Parts: sequence; C-alpha cells; structure tokens
Amino acid sequence: MSNRARWQKYMMIVSAGVLLSACGGGGGSGDSPPPQPVPPSTPPGPTTAERASAATQTADTNGMCTVIQPFYWEIGDKTAALASGSVGGSTYTATTVMPIASASKWIFGSYVVQLRAGQLNSADISALTMRSGYTSLGELSCVVLPSNQQDAETVSDCFHADGNDAFDVNAVDHFFYNGGHFQKLAVDLGLGNDNNASLQAHIQSQLGSDFAFSYGFPQLAGGVSTSAANYAVLLRKILGNQLFMHDRLGSNAVCTNLNAPFNATTCPQIPLGTPSPSTESWHYSLGHWLEDDPTVGDGAFSSPGAFGFYPWIDASKTYYGVLARKGPPGSGFDSASCGRLIRKAWVTATVQ
Repeated sequence: MSNRARWQKYMMIVSAGVLLSACGGGGGSGDSPPPQPVPPSTPPGPTTAERASAATQTADTNGMCTVIQPFYWEIGDKTAALASGSVGGSTYTATTVMPIASASKWIFGSYVVQLRAGQLNSADISALTMRSGYTSLGELSCVVLPSNQQDAETVSDCFHADGNDAFDVNAVDHFFYNGGHFQKLAVDLGLGNDNNASLQAHIQSQLGSDFAFSYGFPQLAGGVSTSAANYAVLLRKILGNQLFMHDRLGSNAVCTNLNAPFNATTCPQIPLGTPSPSTESWHYSLGHWLEDDPTVGDGAFSSPGAFGFYPWIDASKTYYGVLARKGPPGSGFDSASCGRLIRKAWVTATVQ
C-alpha cells in the first residue's frame, strides 16, 4: 500500500471517530456525563404575614383567649418583634408596666447562669430546680405597705421574715414550688444586703442595663415589675446566644406532677408541691418550666406568673413570645393555655 493510501485510510478512521463521538457514542473518559434529574424544590415555609394572621385570629377568637381578655401579645425572633396586638381593648400594650410575679424566676435563673458562665454547681441546680428544702417562704411576707420601708427592705430581711428561712430536710431533692429556694441562693451569692434598687443593679450587671425592670419588693422569685417590650429584650438575648441561658434551657429538668409515678429515669424523686394542674405534666428547669406534657406539650420553655404574665421561647429556640396582662391571682395557667395556642398558630400558620 502506498503512503497516500495509508494516509487516506487513517483520515477515514479519525473522521469516523469524530462522528461517533458527536452522536454520543463511545465510552471514553472524555464523554459528557448524562444529564442528572433535577431534585424537587423544597416548598417554602409560611410567610411572616401568614403566621401573623393566624396568630392574630387565634388571639382574637379562640375561646381560651377570649376568656382572659384584655391582654397584649407579642411574638418575635432574636432580632425583633415580628407580630403583636392588644386584644379586648387598649388596656395593655407593649410598654405597659405590671407586676409579673413568678415570671421573675426566669430572670433570676438567667442571672445565676450568667454569673457562673454556664457552669452551675450542685447547690445552684438544687435551688433553681426547687429541690433545696427551703419551702416556707410566704408570697406576701416581704410586702411592706409603706414605700420607704419597702425600699429599705433587703433580700436577707425577706428571707428571715416570718419563718421564710425554715429548712425542711425531708423536702431535699424533691420538687417543691416555693420562692424560699431562690431567696436562700441569693443570700448565698452575696445579695443579702441588697434592697430593691441595688438588687436591680446587681441583676442588670449580668443581664445588661438594656433590660429594664424594677423590684417592688426584694424577692427573687416574684418581686419584678416590667413590660412585655422590656421582657422581650431578655428573651431576644437568650435566643441570640448572648446569655449562657441559651444552652441551659430545659437542662437539669425535674418532674413536677404530684401524681407522677416513681420512675428511676423520668421521676426519681416524687414532687411535693406544684402550682401546675394535675391534668398536665410539665418539668421544671433552671428558673423556668419545660412544657413537655406528652399530650398537649410542645417542648416550649416558659415562666408563667400568678397574675397572667406569660413569657416563652419555642422548643427550636427560634421564636419568643409574651402574653401580658394583670389578672387575679392564679391566672398564670389561663394565660399559658391561650399563649400556647397563639404560639402553635404562629409556628403552623394555622388558626387555632
């Protein structure tokens, strides 16, 4: 075969290979990969407007909420309030200052956790989960009517008044809802000589001066007055991980239902005193409740006050909420019953 013939044969082979490649044939490493299927897009979540609409309608119309009107409610995230409303009139707004009773406990719990940089000792945990044996503090024992006397009263004065400092050894390690645990811990932490003003300053030294509140009487478990807008500052700080409480929410939780059966894992020590109804089983963490009832609970963290002030953070630590009002003593659970429906409406964008 001549050189010319050999060259023509070579070019025919090369041309055939190019055509085959262009048609998708062959299996060489230079082949283009086959087209991949496009994954289905994730459906977008509810919009803020949809959530707000559902929450607003629930607050306005659900029977659990209409019975406690008037009140103010607010929901937000770590940066700002996202939705709010005054229901049943303008009696309560974001800036209405009121006594918040047991919602004060979350404030003191956050103070202790911050003071300890999140590293609590056994005495801290025992007191903040109400198992320290100090079960005798009377709710009104530290309320002195003349204002000059009230402003001069100290944390230690309150603790030692009317047998508030009585210790029950049989209550140690058993949940007993009482302000004496917190009052004793405050004295042990060096706050005993504080009156209302200096106590406020000490608490703010850990939680920040931008969180505005006052003490009407120097009782850590129930003496604070503030507004929904101001309490929301604390909740946003927790959500934003600016406070160590963010990582301690729900930690060291103990069972609180007096009818709870003994269980070495879930309830090793039977509770002795609780304000929660027997129909629900919540746990108690470091100055706040864990709403984890197996039937109606959603795992939120909260601190209802006796007059109906109800702050919360959802289980995912994404949203906070406040339901603010001043109702009769014992109104806390009524506010929680409405507030958790508003929370569910917000999370699901579905009217409850």
